[in-house]
Amino acid sequence: MSRITVEPVAAARAVLAAVFALVAHFALAQAPARAGLPDFTDLYEKQSASVVSIDVTQKIRRSARNFPDLPEDDPFYEFFKRFGPQFRRGPEPEIAQAAGSGFIIGSDGYIVTNAHVVDGADEVKVTLSDKREFTAKVIGADKRTDIALIKIDGGNLPKVAIGDPDKLKVGEWVVAIGKPFGLENTMTAGIVSAKGRDLPQENLVPFIQTDVAINPGNSGGPLFNMRGEVVGVNSLIFSRTGGFMGLAFAIPIDVAMNTASQLKDKGRVTRGRIGVGIQEVTKDIAESLNFKQSGGALVGSVEKGAPADKAGIEPGDIITRVDGRDVHGSADLPRVISAIRPGTKITVTVWRKNTTKDLAVTVAELKEDADAPQRQRQGGPTKEKARPNRMGLALVDLTDDQKKELDLKGGIGVGVDAVSGAVRANVQAGDVILAVISRGVTTEAKSAAQLNEIFSKLDKSTPVTLQVRRGDNQFYATLRPLPPDSE
Repeated sequence: MSRITVEPVAAARAVLAAVFALVAHFALAQAPARAGLPDFTDLYEKQSASVVSIDVTQKIRRSARNFPDLPEDDPFYEFFKRFGPQFRRGPEPEIAQAAGSGFIIGSDGYIVTNAHVVDGADEVKVTLSDKREFTAKVIGADKRTDIALIKIDGGNLPKVAIGDPDKLKVGEWVVAIGKPFGLENTMTAGIVSAKGRDLPQENLVPFIQTDVAINPGNSGGPLFNMRGEVVGVNSLIFSRTGGFMGLAFAIPIDVAMNTASQLKDKGRVTRGRIGVGIQEVTKDIAESLNFKQSGGALVGSVEKGAPADKAGIEPGDIITRVDGRDVHGSADLPRVISAIRPGTKITVTVWRKNTTKDLAVTVAELKEDADAPQRQRQGGPTKEKARPNRMGLALVDLTDDQKKELDLKGGIGVGVDAVSGAVRANVQAGDVILAVISRGVTTEAKSAAQLNEIFSKLDKSTPVTLQVRRGDNQFYATLRPLPPDSE
């Protein structure tokens, strides 16, 4: 047998080559799993059984044609029927049908869906993934969060796992299962596009924005993360065509479950309120108030006799923490407060004139009409004219009668000639300026001449925050002096 000898250097090179080849092999083997799209098959197989299809029937009762719209037990109904041959009863009520989705949260048959899916329903049918059909009872619905709770008579039903939307990250994969256009158990996938979205007419829901394909029929269905947990309830789409255009919005599951829990316990939802009007703390407002922190909600007005008023919260305060939670922006405050049970005593942290105060507030109940526009008082200086000052505002002194009508002791009116009628920083004719705040110093408005003099001495780059009264409401507006040629 011949003997083969190998030089030490050559042997080392051979070993290294073998190691590199082995590493490269494993790297190539793992690369497709990292670079490729995620596999949703396991998620669908495990979770689709907990998703249901919802069919809603509603009877649209039309008025009778050529016949008075009277109940049959009304004596005049029989009169027109016998002696009025020119009258004839109209057609039978029309049947309107709609479809949506939902998901099982209790093995005993409790199901979450959207309030708008079951709104006005005369009959709600639920179909499970195994094709079993049930007639559901609507336990309750809350239009403010667009969440409804319905119940079917079933046992040992597959229910979803509830996730934590706070841990959801932008860019994370999510999937929806629902009944778009009547196609049951359809799965679509996408990513989280944004979190905490504010949508018009609704400030109690921090919507999750996704690019998951959502279409009519997906409403009320679950939004899953990759762990198979429900993190949201698909509710809205932005569309100019009625179909999916890449913008879909889901209600965070913690909001939905809080609503569902209250509907189950008492058939309605109660929310907290403290009675403040708030607005965003902009960069200019923060500079005017000498507020050097980040976030917070600026208190524009405090309702007389409300919990905030009793606790000592004042206009101009900046609320930074509520019940141990940071207030990152004005949109956070109503969401945090509304989720607190009425009657609960909480600690509200406010920033006021370079100091921080902790105030004890007992939360009251938010009534459905609490957000209705308040009665607008008359008597503002809308007809008075004056020459605009450096801020582009034409200021006029209020008469004693106007102050009495507005229930004010001071304040300066904004006339009609404000920069040729232009509105600056939301200040408009008829408003009343109560105070001027600059570099953390607050000056009460006593006369038009006084404010014009203050404005004339301002540096052109200095922002000024005005405390403004409009009708029964107060707010803050920040603006800077106009360039010399604009005055």
